[in-house]
Amino acid sequence: MDVRSVINSQFHAALDMLEQTIQRCPESVWYDQTPKNRAWNITYHALFYTHLYLQPTLEEFVPWPKHREEANRMPIIADPYSQADVLEYLAFCRGEVDRCTAALDLEAASGFHWLPFGKLELQFYSLRHLMMHLGEVADRLGAQAIEVEWRGMKRNA
Repeated sequence: MDVRSVINSQFHAALDMLEQTIQRCPESVWYDQTPKNRAWNITYHALFYTHLYLQPTLEEFVPWPKHREEANRMPIIADPYSQADVLEYLAFCRGEVDRCTAALDLEAASGFHWLPFGKLELQFYSLRHLMMHLGEVADRLGAQAIEVEWRGMKRNA
């Protein structure tokens, strides 16, 4: 079993679930200013760190072309991204998953000075981060009787 293909599969499964949350999220929830963190900000934040932590190092990270520095922070301090924008970033991140997992040096350090562990553990860390934030938005959808379907692994193309 190739660990890189397992990591790739799990990232794609999580991104499939995040894609559902974005697509099914009503605008009233997407832009709701009542919660401390808005749904759009949570999903963008989750994608930003997924993208970042796939890179070999912080210095090698190249942000998504439409990235606005303040948008990855929570709580929100930026103008919102639309669902279409975040879905575009999600598609970009899918490509990064494929490109970066194939080249992962699982024996290397994380590449991020604030994360004092190795690259393999970073992938688990990043997946947990992605799923935690996906769950936040999915919970808001559940309160609206909108379901997000579980995905256990990468779908066959």
